[in-house]
Amino acid sequence: MKKARIFVIPGSHPSLAGRLMLEHKGIDYGRIDLVPALHKLVLRAAGFPGVTVPALRIDGRKVQGTHAIAVALDEIRPEPRLLPEDPAERARVEEANRFGDEVLQPMPRRMIWWALKRDRSGLRSYSEGAKLGLPVGLAVKTAAPFVALSARFNESTDENIRADLDALPGVIDQVDAYIADGTIGGAAPNLADFQIATSVRLFMTFEDFGDAIAARPAGEHARRIAPDYPGRLPKAFPDAPDLRTSAPRTS
Repeated sequence: MKKARIFVIPGSHPSLAGRLMLEHKGIDYGRIDLVPALHKLVLRAAGFPGVTVPALRIDGRKVQGTHAIAVALDEIRPEPRLLPEDPAERARVEEANRFGDEVLQPMPRRMIWWALKRDRSGLRSYSEGAKLGLPVGLAVKTAAPFVALSARFNESTDENIRADLDALPGVIDQVDAYIADGTIGGAAPNLADFQIATSVRLFMTFEDFGDAIAARPAGEHARRIAPDYPGRLPKAFPDAPDLRTSAPRTS
């Protein structure tokens, strides 16, 4: 097998999920960092059919998105599995992964671009360790139009951020519930572990509620799966919800 190449955006939670799955499989890879917004042009030029990251070139394949990457990796190197072979277990993991992909993952992305559009002081911290082809300091100084475009692409409107803040307590409760019922958080991580933990881990870089999440099962799980996550977002949400305790569980 030729060395895999994964195209990522610095600080991107699905990009980190893709990298962690490769490492979990023991597959050597090279990392190619892309500038947000401009990444769409680069991926098209590289021959990928879509414009999303992570984008993986491996074993003659071009694969995009964490779910598609997990399926491809299980085919190329079956063990350790990312998607269980047992149909019932796989269905549970797939359901949790859909929650992680469709509900959880967009929330910190929308919120961080909304915040960075108003205050770019935290931007450099999310580029720690990145190789963008130009000095990180210069990239940050010239980032205003790319931040604005990213906020626009991700629909980071005041209305959507208000809805995200209102929904966040219930979303973190759901992560705790997946851990409690064993869907995620087991000895051998699966696709949903990587999908969900990296999103929670990005939330934990937000000063508004990172410490509160860190004290919850969701935070403990995220630190286990993704112990290293660059970046720190200064307080940006005056009406941030209280996430210190889980909602009461009903039988």
